[in-house]
Amino acid sequence: MRTPLISLTLFLSSFSSFVAMAPAQNSARPAITGISHIAVYASNPASAERFYVHDIGLEKRGDPENPAGARYYVNATQFVEVLPLPAGSGNSRLDHLAYNVADAEALRGYLAAHGVHVPSSVEKASDGSLWLDVKDPEGNTVQFVQPPDASRDVAGDAGSNPIGRRIIHVGMLVHSRGAEDAFYRGLLGFRPYWFGGMKPGTVDWVSQEVPDGHDWLEYMLTSGPSGSGIQDVSQKQLGVLNHFSIGVVNMEKAVTTLDAGDRIHGEHSPMQLGKDGKWQFNLFDPDGTRVELMEYEPVEKPCRSPFTAPNPPVPAE
Repeated sequence: MRTPLISLTLFLSSFSSFVAMAPAQNSARPAITGISHIAVYASNPASAERFYVHDIGLEKRGDPENPAGARYYVNATQFVEVLPLPAGSGNSRLDHLAYNVADAEALRGYLAAHGVHVPSSVEKASDGSLWLDVKDPEGNTVQFVQPPDASRDVAGDAGSNPIGRRIIHVGMLVHSRGAEDAFYRGLLGFRPYWFGGMKPGTVDWVSQEVPDGHDWLEYMLTSGPSGSGIQDVSQKQLGVLNHFSIGVVNMEKAVTTLDAGDRIHGEHSPMQLGKDGKWQFNLFDPDGTRVELMEYEPVEKPCRSPFTAPNPPVPAE
């Protein structure tokens, strides 16, 4: 939902005082180390399970945060959370995006000190992880997760055959780049990574890395076909915008592996070279959420903007 103009104005006004003292305050911000997960809705959990387990190769486990959901693990600390579709949820299948942090309670205090509405305490899940939810300036739910002290490595478990071993970015619909930058870049310390557009002179995608790692958040800049907001965007379009990306070392090998294992079903894109110079391949879960496979390194010079931060490292096999 679009943030009312008066609320957005108040947010930006209060944020101006933070900017003036940013260097001193930023030193107190607890580390935000990477992407934890994306939480999406499924209208048919059994179909979603087949897609994430069989096609993408992830390990299904229970959801310590929400017993009604399920987690599909890419590695020990990154996963896709699939939740039942709520009644009257509309076209969006995105519930929230989440980031791993070093100290959830300290981050709660940091956000509260800078005027962000926070819960009275952090939550504790049954696996020992700590977490809190806040809203960004456009009303998107942002979750911060402190993983449990000992996270089991799921990458080699029986039945787990992930097509890639790291979620390297997540993306979401954004209306106001300036408002979101005040929160993600100004307050949280996310760092510019790359921007580009479909056509010369346009900016459709803006990426920024987490402050203490190399995963990134991608703004998908659009306000719908009529220009009046999210209500104009179809479920299919929102599934393209609100997405996540799994890194692969070699796209041709990854796609060949999927094809040979009968793991490509329904809508998908051809393997293609993105405007950032990286090979990519898109699949879609049964409710239309896009899973973007992407190589870690570009093979040609990116359009519009150079990369201004390091690419994510390739995880050990």
